[in-house]
Amino acid sequence: MSKLLAVKPLEKLLTESQEAGEHSLKRALGPMNLITLGIGAIIGAGIFVLTGQAAAQHAGPAIVLSFVLAGVACAFAGLCYAEFASLIPIAGSAYTYGYATMGELFAWIIGWDLVLEYALGAATVASGWSGYFISFLQDFGIYIPPEITATPGTALVFMNERWMAVSTLAAGTDITGLPMATGVFNLVAFVIVLLVSSVLVFGIKESANFNSAIVVVKVGIVLVFIGIATHFVWTHPEVVAQNWKIFIPENTGTYGEFGWSGIATGAAVVFFAYIGFDAVSTAAQEAKNPQRDMPIGILGSLIVCTILYIAVSGLLTAMVSYERLNVPDPVAVGIDVAGIGWGSFLVKAGAILGLATVMLVMLLGQSRVFYSMSRDGLLPAWVGSIHPKFRTPWLSTIVVGSMVAFLPALLPISDLGHLVSIGTLFAFVIVSAGIWILRVRRPDLHRPFKTPWVPFVPIMGIGVSLALMASLPWITWERLFIWLAIGMVIYFLYGRKHSKVQQALK
Repeated sequence: MSKLLAVKPLEKLLTESQEAGEHSLKRALGPMNLITLGIGAIIGAGIFVLTGQAAAQHAGPAIVLSFVLAGVACAFAGLCYAEFASLIPIAGSAYTYGYATMGELFAWIIGWDLVLEYALGAATVASGWSGYFISFLQDFGIYIPPEITATPGTALVFMNERWMAVSTLAAGTDITGLPMATGVFNLVAFVIVLLVSSVLVFGIKESANFNSAIVVVKVGIVLVFIGIATHFVWTHPEVVAQNWKIFIPENTGTYGEFGWSGIATGAAVVFFAYIGFDAVSTAAQEAKNPQRDMPIGILGSLIVCTILYIAVSGLLTAMVSYERLNVPDPVAVGIDVAGIGWGSFLVKAGAILGLATVMLVMLLGQSRVFYSMSRDGLLPAWVGSIHPKFRTPWLSTIVVGSMVAFLPALLPISDLGHLVSIGTLFAFVIVSAGIWILRVRRPDLHRPFKTPWVPFVPIMGIGVSLALMASLPWITWERLFIWLAIGMVIYFLYGRKHSKVQQALK
């Protein structure tokens, strides 16, 4: 058992982080690249959808407090990630941190678990991107053959000048005589994953610049909404007074539906709008000055997104009664109230751009974790192969991208969102615990960035993450255990036999 818990020496990790040449990752990212990577991963459909739904169902106008609470909860994990990323600037993120503190078995578990966050996360986002993109085209009268816009067996109907899934219609809707079709393969989702993977193959600097350009546009869209909403709120104080008359609605008698419990439940819901900031740490081996820049990238992106989320949620509930916000496009509702007719266009454009960069950062994170696992011998050597010209883990990126592309094309992935969440939260637990362990074992290490208030911050990171995991359905836990069991079979059949750490112990 002691061999299974063998840790990878920190000195060896630090040596690896200094490697250069055509067989190593290229250090090309500065602090702004890292911040935009974080923003690219965090700001997706969450800011355009979750804000209204959480306000209408759980917190009312006090959704602002929910975002503050969720931001603080993420900050605990973010501070722990920042210390690790500056101390061990290796591409593996939580996998590498677990290897250095808890041992190989835990490292494998968390590395395999990260597939749930990054690969399945990218697949889930691709499905959402497909829906927004197809709807966007249909707004302009452009129709893709419906059979290649949905997963196999999905019943589609042409209604109100657009193709839509029959399952999304209200009960009792009469569709007699309307054109019908059945989904065969979601080619749109398939293609977007391959395109994003291609960008990642051609170079980290090119990928980061592509991401930065889109981040500028989508943050610009958010700022346009904030500007429009601020003007409306300033000129219509009577509307604000009415909508915020009851800032924290009374509890309905059910836990989580308004009142203080509603604020807490709202925080658990909108927490998932923050998922992705940890992916910044997977680019540590490609940062020019990781000791300084990684904390800036992780914490900077968290701060920027928290400010934007609080501003959007506060202005939205000031413009529109929270009771009207339980819709797929609450931001569009807010813009319509302000008298702006292109609200739907703004939301869909923002979601399309936002989801594209989320996919890019998720796929980047997955290939970098597999790269680190391959370097340690836990996965085959080809997984860590670096392209001599582009200096990216090209084979891993192509294989991961190809596999992920088939998931949203063939499978209904409505349940995968919970798996993405539990995988992320599990990683937060490991990283937070790892900081505490390393402070006890190696207090002598030079830490370019130090997590404050240890052990309070790690304990809170562990506690908050476990509490949010506990709020997920039991079926999600069952799927997590099945996935980890599959991973353990692979580890004992291949990983343990080829592990470089295990070979060094013989």
